[in-house]
Amino acid sequence: MSAVVVGAGLGGLAVAARLAAGGHDVTVLEQADRVGGKLGTLEVGGYRFDTGPSLVTMPPVLERLFAETGAPLREVLDLQHLDVAAQYRFGDGTTLDLPGARSDIPDALDKALGPGTGGQWSAFLAHAERVWHATHEHFLESPVSPAGLARLSLRVRDLRAVAPWRSLRGVGARYLRDERLGMLLDRYATYSGSDPRRAPAALAVVPYVEQEFGSWYVRGGLRGLVTAVADRCRALGVTVRTGARVASVDVRDGRAAGVRLASGERLGADVVVANADAATVYGPGGLLPHRPSARRLARTTPSSSGFVLLLGLAGRDPATPHHRVLFPPTRAAYDAEFDAYRAGRPASSPAVYVHAPDDPALRPDDDSETWFVLVTAPRHDPGGGVDWDAPGLAARYADRVLALMAQRGVDVRDRIRHRVVRTPADLERETLSPGGSIYGTSSDGALAAFLRPANRSPVEGLYLVGGSAHPGGGLPLVTLSAEITARLVCERTSGL
Repeated sequence: MSAVVVGAGLGGLAVAARLAAGGHDVTVLEQADRVGGKLGTLEVGGYRFDTGPSLVTMPPVLERLFAETGAPLREVLDLQHLDVAAQYRFGDGTTLDLPGARSDIPDALDKALGPGTGGQWSAFLAHAERVWHATHEHFLESPVSPAGLARLSLRVRDLRAVAPWRSLRGVGARYLRDERLGMLLDRYATYSGSDPRRAPAALAVVPYVEQEFGSWYVRGGLRGLVTAVADRCRALGVTVRTGARVASVDVRDGRAAGVRLASGERLGADVVVANADAATVYGPGGLLPHRPSARRLARTTPSSSGFVLLLGLAGRDPATPHHRVLFPPTRAAYDAEFDAYRAGRPASSPAVYVHAPDDPALRPDDDSETWFVLVTAPRHDPGGGVDWDAPGLAARYADRVLALMAQRGVDVRDRIRHRVVRTPADLERETLSPGGSIYGTSSDGALAAFLRPANRSPVEGLYLVGGSAHPGGGLPLVTLSAEITARLVCERTSGL
């Protein structure tokens, strides 16, 4: 059986590897000149930057991918466990080094934020663990379906844990009395481009997963992950074509029969898997000649985007944390950030995330540092929101972010050798993600997670994989999306 995968991001490559391992003849088509999608890299003056994700969580998902398609993960990728998952600086000047081991977190919180805060977080995490056990089998690791949701709803205890009627902020308030702990929890909503006041309580699984399975880094940069999956694809006989933009899915007699490229070339296939934003598949001018899921797509909310500074710095401080978050002065100021990006404007005082790996492979010499700086930002929307291509806007906002970092105790302006600014407009151009949405669909709304486009589309033979499809965005969920989609395809083709 033949399969065409549209898009060579992590989801597309992972599903291609799984399908090839299952005996399918697979071709991957990527519009860019290299694979990887949002897992990009850029080199400037000897500094090498990851331009996408910077953290690996849930390594067992990756271990399954590699073990079920060939050599195990440990033989192809150098994963480094982080002793400190991240350093958090709060508006009152308090600094928290959050341990990478769950067992060490309560004591670290008590020492940094005051007695009792460790107990508050432990109580919340115990709740989050109940949510994990209630959802991971029938939801995160299975196709979204009425039957799966029914099985969940029939277990009253599980339903209480998931609490679909409550927001992440709301469930956090039951356990976290310290405002700084509340801000720490709010941060996890941004992992899916969401607003903690609107994101469902089920997102409590995000901090649980990070702290239960640990925080990990790929030596040499996370680009190495997508390289390893691409290498696995080629070893399995997958044909990977770059510079091949797909114009449409070829639908015949109501089922997907292949794709047509922008060049006019047609590739026939028994199965088509779209590793593209659902809006690119179903939306106006998208890959389908008709729009069978336009109504469902209209009920979803696009995720936020990100404004990025890539900084090549002179000098090196061995004490620089691998990950650092610089919070706004107060929780009200943090809420103003969410209000701003929902209104389609850059926040004046956003939280600032810094990824500064101590990795010799990423810097030109030992007296330098490579920093990736990110703030949540509204999507590129020249017609109704912010036009990130407006003259001078990106440079002014970059200066603003650097000034905020300085106000919060991290001033690197006199150390900058190279500065590269990447806006949501740049992300849209490079990845074809509408508006530069990082995670495709946000998780805002009580039922948002259940409204994501399903992995099996309404068109027979067409499947979706990736961050805007079920179960969501981020490296572990995208990899799970590939696992679910490959299983659906293999079940279908085995019956033909």
